[in-house]
Amino acid sequence: MSIHVSTDIPSFSSRASQASRSQALPLVDLGKALASQLIVWHHLALYGPMCEVAESLAPALRDWLVEQGRLAVQVFLVMAGFLAARSMLPHPAAEPRAAGVAAAIGRRFLRLAEPAWVALLAAMFAAWVARALIDHPTIPEAPTLLQVLAHLLMVQDVAGLEALSAGVWYVAIDLQLFALVALLCGLRRGIARPARSALTALLLLAGVTLSLLLFNREPDLDVWAIYFVGAYGLGMLAHWAASARRPVSRIGWLLAILTLTGLALWLDWRVRILLAGTSALVLALLVPLDLRLPAWLARPVAALSHISYTVFLLHYPVLLLTGALIGRLWPDAPQVHALGLVLAWALSLLAGWALQSALDGRERARQRPAAGAVVEDQRTAVPG
Repeated sequence: MSIHVSTDIPSFSSRASQASRSQALPLVDLGKALASQLIVWHHLALYGPMCEVAESLAPALRDWLVEQGRLAVQVFLVMAGFLAARSMLPHPAAEPRAAGVAAAIGRRFLRLAEPAWVALLAAMFAAWVARALIDHPTIPEAPTLLQVLAHLLMVQDVAGLEALSAGVWYVAIDLQLFALVALLCGLRRGIARPARSALTALLLLAGVTLSLLLFNREPDLDVWAIYFVGAYGLGMLAHWAASARRPVSRIGWLLAILTLTGLALWLDWRVRILLAGTSALVLALLVPLDLRLPAWLARPVAALSHISYTVFLLHYPVLLLTGALIGRLWPDAPQVHALGLVLAWALSLLAGWALQSALDGRERARQRPAAGAVVEDQRTAVPG
């Protein structure tokens, strides 16, 4: 059984810093909150016995969630690119970061891997329990040692191994995308400002162009970052447009987004690219307006955005356990299985909140960075 899912990875920084960033980018948090919930429901409609038994109650809704819900990953990719640019490359001429490329990638790996390893253990345990309760084709088989090691190193898809959970593929892709941005930053070291700006813009535009026009049209490449660089890079361009001080620069980056998206759609119409380009334009145009959400909406949106990574990681094992238990006790009761889907969703939020709270507590306990150190915006991990 092969699991291939879609989402972005949110932050797991401290509550205080998260709150301040949520105020600064409410549009990003709103997009993350909505997209993450759509991804969860996409998987609820795709895996386990509950969606199959309950399908008779709302077949059109299930079809839509299965076919269209996965497109939410494009929103995450664009926002991840936007936030990566914000924290690492705010404009083409930005000064290179002090940290080395290898050190930056290593820190990102640990930040992504630690909660992912917890979720991996939960997924293996949940699958073991589910196999004992029911027989269903979407329940993963007992893992091999090679599978476990590959997942720990985030190379399971590159190695052609079956996934043990419904979220691990994007974690690996996020690490690859971050590594590309870190390499881009490293290539700029020692180059004078004018040349640095031109080189940065040229490399990013070339990467986005190649991805949108070539790599993203090859399904076999979807285990590599080059398949997703198009959407991710559009998000980076959106940040450059939103933060540009000169109107001519802002217009130039907006035209780049429009042109690249238009060329990609003219060459090969893909709804996912249309959504990515639209998301990038929305960020580029609306973020500079400094919009604020109503008070009654801002708090739940910020909360859902903050726990979106841990919910993304843990919703699959929760789904496995809930579906196996209900499938064992009430195998042919559509209403019960529909309620079970809602219960699995609610428990996923609770599990994500619990893991995020533990991560927040450990983050607060860590030594604060030295004065003047550049602190990476952890929301770029989102998503993914």
